[in-house]
Amino acid sequence: MKMDDRAVCDELHMDHALALARMGWGQVSPNPLVGAVVVAGGEVIGEGFHARYGESHAEVNALREAGDGARGATLYVNLEPCAHEGQTPPCTDAIIRAGIRRTVYGCRDVDPLAAGGANVLREAGVEVRGGVRAGSAARLNGPFIWHHVGFGPWISVKLGLSLDGRIAGRPGLRTRITGDEAESYVHRLRAAHDAVMVGGRTVRVDDPLLTVRLAPPPRVPPSRVVLDPDLELPTDSRLADTVEEAPVVVFCNEDAATGRRRALEWKGVEVVPVPRASAGLDLGAVMLGLESRGVRSVLVEGGGRLVAGLMQAGLVRRQYLIYAPVVIGEEGVPSIGAKDLPGKQDWSVAARTALGEDTLLELEDRKAREALMEAA
Repeated sequence: MKMDDRAVCDELHMDHALALARMGWGQVSPNPLVGAVVVAGGEVIGEGFHARYGESHAEVNALREAGDGARGATLYVNLEPCAHEGQTPPCTDAIIRAGIRRTVYGCRDVDPLAAGGANVLREAGVEVRGGVRAGSAARLNGPFIWHHVGFGPWISVKLGLSLDGRIAGRPGLRTRITGDEAESYVHRLRAAHDAVMVGGRTVRVDDPLLTVRLAPPPRVPPSRVVLDPDLELPTDSRLADTVEEAPVVVFCNEDAATGRRRALEWKGVEVVPVPRASAGLDLGAVMLGLESRGVRSVLVEGGGRLVAGLMQAGLVRRQYLIYAPVVIGEEGVPSIGAKDLPGKQDWSVAARTALGEDTLLELEDRKAREALMEAA
């Protein structure tokens, strides 16, 4: 086989591994999404993915399916195989024991406890090639990589928009803009994040639940986070009434009303005072508060002022903008005003997808993508 032909085959099998990895969506955190494929004689003889935190890794599942056929075969995996004893034994041990001749991986494992698997395999005589579909591999596990290189929580924004960029019919009016397929997609997004965040005004207007209901339930329900400077969250809101379904954390100013705080805490809501800032809350303190609570990824669902503040602070890494084929007009609430758009972030379109009659645009911060690629 020519080198060019082998490179093309490597990419095709890595795409297969990436597709398998997505099957662990919402079930493996804080571990990354990983898929693996065993190929012998040009044929797939084993495949697997990491299905749930604490269970067998993708490589082990693929090797188990391949059986004795794995000896002399090639293993494809989107993340460098781990080389440490964690919830499960090192994947490198299983690969060497199975007699794999060649291992191809997408991006390296940046977890300092698990890294180094490629060198372990090379020392055992296994041919190793890394960096195949590295961009796609890094993007799939962006929050995992971002956390392990010390950049804090990974922030994504989701907005449902009219064609003229409005998020509501008028101020204070709860408005559904996008359709059923878009709503299901948003619930799937929630399942892949550690927390879902909104502003206090959004809670008062929409009274949302912010739980995962229209997608397979995640292993750990995402926390519901509210940025509410003056602590105006109603004690009879659906969030406050459903703390047993998923945690509710409210960040407020340090001088917010103590009476409301006691009432919310009595219902099980965690109230976290942080310093005041010109725009409401000190977002740096909020990020530290989330990180200290084990939150690595956050999906922000509005409102416009919260999104603008996060954008201005340069904290948003990915945007999911879902456009509906409607025009609301000047009376509608704009998503983010032109004056709020930050100059220091450079956005690129990563994907365009139809969601029923709606259209999803995924935007990526180029600098964040470059940082992921450099790390991976």
